[in-house]
Amino acid sequence: MSDREARLEELADEIRAHKGANCGFEVCETCTQLVPGVGPASASIVIVGEAPGAKEDAAGVPFVGAAGKFLDSLLAEASIARDDVFITNVVKARPPKNRDPKAPEVAHHWPWLETQLDIIKPQLLVPLGRHALARFAPDAKIAEVHGTILEADGRRLFPLYHPAAALYNGGLRATLVADAQALGRALA
Repeated sequence: MSDREARLEELADEIRAHKGANCGFEVCETCTQLVPGVGPASASIVIVGEAPGAKEDAAGVPFVGAAGKFLDSLLAEASIARDDVFITNVVKARPPKNRDPKAPEVAHHWPWLETQLDIIKPQLLVPLGRHALARFAPDAKIAEVHGTILEADGRRLFPLYHPAAALYNGGLRATLVADAQALGRALA
């Protein structure tokens, strides 16, 4: 195990151990478990969603529900293996009733994401959806920048619509597939 892998696993253990810490944040106290993320410390791509959903909360792994299955097909469109990317969320705990995370909750979890990114040092960040994008490029609008490379605070971003959005709005499905293919071309 490399030093980076060991540091990433140590951080994951810290995140998981936060459950029951009585931090005062509803998301941390009502979730089944915190979901640190999965993937290699050597990943050149980090995919960042907003927060775990019910299936992720139960499994302890990000993107394992219907949106995760669609994400897997999008990665295949980009000729990227899921095992080659690191997948995580801005907030590591499921918000009650799947509500949007509140700003103080995002601030509470943000240091963990920053530490993950410092350890992994990805070449490309793929924020999924407007909420994740807003954390990295607050002035960018997902409808304007999806499927393109964007520079923000010294990071290369490739924003995509959240896969769950296509489950509710079938019209986005083709857009997401085209954007995933563009991601594959951008990496080639």
